[in-house]
Amino acid sequence: MPPEMLLLAALDGLAYGSLIFLVAVGLSLIFGVLGIVNVAHGSFYAIGAYVAAAGVLALGAAGLPTWLAFPVLLLAAALVGILVGGLVEIALLRRVYGKEEVLQLIVTFAVFMILEDAQKVVFGVQPYFANAPMNWLGTVEVFGIFYTTYQLVLMPLVALAVLLGLRFFLRRTSFGRAIVAVTQDREAATAMGIDAARVYLITFIIGASLAALGGALASATTSLTPGIGAGTLVLSFAVAATAGLGRIEGAAVAALLIGLGRSAAVYFAPEFDVLIPYLIMMLVLLVRPQGLFSTVQTRKV
Repeated sequence: MPPEMLLLAALDGLAYGSLIFLVAVGLSLIFGVLGIVNVAHGSFYAIGAYVAAAGVLALGAAGLPTWLAFPVLLLAAALVGILVGGLVEIALLRRVYGKEEVLQLIVTFAVFMILEDAQKVVFGVQPYFANAPMNWLGTVEVFGIFYTTYQLVLMPLVALAVLLGLRFFLRRTSFGRAIVAVTQDREAATAMGIDAARVYLITFIIGASLAALGGALASATTSLTPGIGAGTLVLSFAVAATAGLGRIEGAAVAALLIGLGRSAAVYFAPEFDVLIPYLIMMLVLLVRPQGLFSTVQTRKV
């Protein structure tokens, strides 16, 4: 087994795990607070990718500096989270809080299907590829192997910043503590004067924005085609279930584990590359049905 291939597999796993973490942590945050398994989450990823790619391509067509692409990626994620995520929460999800889980799944699945067709109407079915941000950052050498700085440095740093930022936000800010209070006991939190509806809306927007940020970052590394949201959604579910739904720190560990497992399969057993993430999830859930980092009694953010 050549050491170069092992190193490449590890680097690919780090980059891929960082990307999946951004989507999975948004899914976990929404479930942890709202108690809804949001099937439409993959659409936020896909729309974020398309909006970011369209913005980067527009910058290039206008002859503007390439470094402006990075603010465009962040702006695209924020716009998708606020506009699309906020609309979905206000118009639909508020009507199904506290209802049966099957109804919630059907509603979010319907939203997913609607948004999938909306993407085709707005962006068409031809592939989008906007790799200017990745090319602008160049490559970095790691033990004789050249790897893109965008994937090896930027994406893991963004994932780490999101993890630390969420931890600080939820544990050190007044609104973050309000979110945790609503998560633990909505009725008691409401009695204390916390606006639970506002907490739900902002939490959903944050979760949707994180998924869109994952898509925005991915837009520079891969060709965008219809259906990209579905595959990412399933992988993010695998990460969230492996960690334990609602566990933010656990999602980081699970994303890295699944990213490394998948990349190893791509290099050494490519016929199993699709299977490995779900095999990891299945093995974990057989031993710990609540996930690696959850407890049976409580659900935490």
